Amino acid sequence: MKSLYLKYKDFIMEVIHFGMVGVINTLMGWIIMAVLYNLIHMNYWLSSGISYFIGSVFSYHANGKVTFKVENRDKWLPWRFAVNIIVCYLIAFSVAQPFVTYLLSLGEGTYSKALTDNVAMLFGMCFFIVMNFFGQKLFVFRKGKKTEDSHRA
Repeated sequence: MKSLYLKYKDFIMEVIHFGMVGVINTLMGWIIMAVLYNLIHMNYWLSSGISYFIGSVFSYHANGKVTFKVENRDKWLPWRFAVNIIVCYLIAFSVAQPFVTYLLSLGEGTYSKALTDNVAMLFGMCFFIVMNFFGQKLFVFRKGKKTEDSHRA
């Protein structure tokens, strides 16, 4: 068991740190999204989009420093991060709304648009988190050959 832990220690620590940053980011994002949608009455896309933009700025800095410990920030890093966030957001929230609408239609009752959208936003957030972790690990904050060679020297 110890050898298995040692083999995957870095990955485990990345998941734990990503989770800690994610908890803060998710709570902050959900509050912003809920206020914009339920109190200010912005639509599904605008409320979730503004929330994800604000959360993404926090996530970029926190995950770069804490989770993936990136010190050599190349000029493309912010662009890769932005592309990752946009792609994950569009996929997660495009899938979430019709999926939740379909699931709720299987039940006996009818549900308000507000309830359906709130459940869809929650589902979209969960789907986004999983895609975003792997996108940041494999695409945004990837450890390239250049970085690994400089650590060996």
